Amino acid sequence: MIIGSPGAGKSTFARKLRDATSIPLYYLDMLWHKPDRTTISREEFDRQLLAIVKKDRWIIDGNYQRTLEIRLKECDTVFLLDFPLEVCLAGARARIGEKREDLPWTEPEMDREFEQWIIDFPKTQLPEIYRLIKEYKKEKNIIILKSRKEADDYLSRFPMESSVKLGETDC
Repeated sequence: MIIGSPGAGKSTFARKLRDATSIPLYYLDMLWHKPDRTTISREEFDRQLLAIVKKDRWIIDGNYQRTLEIRLKECDTVFLLDFPLEVCLAGARARIGEKREDLPWTEPEMDREFEQWIIDFPKTQLPEIYRLIKEYKKEKNIIILKSRKEADDYLSRFPMESSVKLGETDC
């Protein structure tokens, strides 16, 4: 599973990992959001998520803190992109107006509430993420990447045409 602040590049990292490993990729934003900017119910989201994590191989991109532990229990590898706030804000701003495979619409501008959520992420979300991965560190492969360079260097170890297996139940 791939987690971290919005704008850190989780989806880009996930796509590159998918391309390098041929492991199916699922975006939580695509599961949760409808093209009309409404959402499915929590029950439907949970049902779909549980069906995905029961598969043999998967990569899941997204935080969705409420379901973090569900994914942690089922995966073997966690990638945490813990990048500086400025990098995440710049990443979120850079994708404005871009069509993306990980979101069912194109963002026309940076939403102030979303920007504030990114600003607050290191204080409000990251401590709980670190608490949970610390709890699972003995049974899971935890990879914390602190910069885009570290992420790119990690991915450069995979031949892009191979079908590399990360672990027993890839994630």
